Amino acid sequence: MTKLTEGAIEALSNGTGGSDAVLQLVNIRKIDGGSGPARFRVMMSDGQHSLSSFMLSTQLNSMAEENVLAPNCICILRRHVTNVLKDGRRVVIILEIDVIETAKEVGGRIGDPTPYTEGQAKAPQSAPVSESRPPLQPQNKNEMNRGFSRDFGKKALPSMPNTPGGSSKVVPIASLNPYQSKWTIRARVTNKSNIRTWSNSRGDGKLFSMELVDESGEIRVTGFNQEVDKFFSLIEVGKVYYISKGSLKMANKQYTSVKNDYEMTLNGESSIIPCEDSCDVPMVQCDFVSIADLESRDPDTIVDVIGVCKSVDEMTRLTTKTNREVSKRTLNLIDMSGKVVTVTLWGEEAEKFDGSGQPILAIKAAKLSDFGGRSLSASFNSTIMINPDIPEAYKLRGWYDKEGHAMDGQSLTEVKGGSGGGNTNWKSLSDVKNEHLGHGDKADYYTCIATVVFLRKENCLYQACPSQDCNKKVIDQQNGMFRCEKCDKEFPNFKYRLILSANIADYGDNQWVTCFQESAEAILGQNAAYLGQLKESNEAAFDEIFQQANFNTFVFRNRVKLETYNDESRIKATVMDVKPVDHKDYIKRLIGNIRKLAVH
Repeated sequence: MTKLTEGAIEALSNGTGGSDAVLQLVNIRKIDGGSGPARFRVMMSDGQHSLSSFMLSTQLNSMAEENVLAPNCICILRRHVTNVLKDGRRVVIILEIDVIETAKEVGGRIGDPTPYTEGQAKAPQSAPVSESRPPLQPQNKNEMNRGFSRDFGKKALPSMPNTPGGSSKVVPIASLNPYQSKWTIRARVTNKSNIRTWSNSRGDGKLFSMELVDESGEIRVTGFNQEVDKFFSLIEVGKVYYISKGSLKMANKQYTSVKNDYEMTLNGESSIIPCEDSCDVPMVQCDFVSIADLESRDPDTIVDVIGVCKSVDEMTRLTTKTNREVSKRTLNLIDMSGKVVTVTLWGEEAEKFDGSGQPILAIKAAKLSDFGGRSLSASFNSTIMINPDIPEAYKLRGWYDKEGHAMDGQSLTEVKGGSGGGNTNWKSLSDVKNEHLGHGDKADYYTCIATVVFLRKENCLYQACPSQDCNKKVIDQQNGMFRCEKCDKEFPNFKYRLILSANIADYGDNQWVTCFQESAEAILGQNAAYLGQLKESNEAAFDEIFQQANFNTFVFRNRVKLETYNDESRIKATVMDVKPVDHKDYIKRLIGNIRKLAVH
């Protein structure tokens, strides 16, 4: 029978050691976690003393639920962390434990252990040991992309250093829970959002969020109002920080893909201190999914992907329902499965992305959509890395340069013709009506080649608020000032915006569509500001622009949805994007369609 480690309970109770201690599990019981995951409290014995202040980390719950950890079994305590509660009591959080003899093999209790109480042969406190680390290497532009790993917990945790100021020891992220008070983590920032603001009946506010990673796991952190002012400018993506005294609560999985049951909120007592010696803290942890496997995943799943940027579209700007303009760019990603998926970038990422040279693109936490089959969207929670310094990227580069560049690839965004926003969900206008697109719970998206046959120039221009993020119509105060009700301000000027109603037709049918700013300007060939000046100064020239725009053919990407107004239901079609016809691509697609028909 395996011998238990003498004195282990005393050492663990005093927080002075206990790793790789051999102990007997005396008892284990489930503690109701309320709305969160269950917690399991454990009593352990070293044959002389027993201690009931052990707690399983939630990652090990399955060992208790599957009865792997059962009374009287013999275990090796591989990794743990000791937390000090507000009343001074210590709780040992078990991070890694192995069963070396089952309860059946042991047969019963070893020795006659008595409950350990502090003060029994109290062990002297050892002085903190200074940690020896290799010198920090100079950073380079690829350092942020180093150190990917596929899963958490594969590396052994280093010895825990004292924090600056010595208030508490560094603990792993995986051990954090709402029931402990004194803790400090040492972690790297892998993602940081922009500051987001809101205004409602209860007042104004702002927040930012970031994602942290260490050797044991990851966690999402949010700061509000005063904490935004205090910490936002301090935080840099890729840097390592000591963080302490945040509030922990159950994570809302609806808003985050971070693999942790808890999330952290910064408060007035929170502390964030830069850590210079950071070479042993991992960078970003990804679990890459093959593009071909995306077909079998459910919509709205959060996935990590890596591929070669095969092609990229020009950036466009869209107007949201709240009249805010946002930048958008789509690109096509291919990997060694030979499958291609459309990826949409938004905001600053869309504006700064450069797809020249067909770079390797890795995205952590992209959202999978069923628009036009399968497509991906990189949100503000996603981390985007170009040409990351990881084995998967080098393997992809070699494959693409040798053979992948010659492949057309099969697009997942073409595979299914259902609802969606993919640029390849080609339909004729008669198909749109016959297939009743837009009649479902969600809007449908399709792409068509059609000709403009009529434009309504009446009321196509309006005077809008000049503020950058507001396109609300202004009211002429008749005193040289223009009032925006949304901004609750008056301005000495305005900007012209377009809402153009157009009738487009192809060989089989026609449809009325609404074109907003960018798509209307593309059809008319002039910007809204010039058209506004022309309307005021030269009506004939203004009319001529509309005449010239008729009977031009474009590639339209449209959104259709059945809407009800005054008890009358009708299909509303909105142009999301409009481009000149690429005749070479159009001919290739027609030839492909002919070949498909010939097979049947």
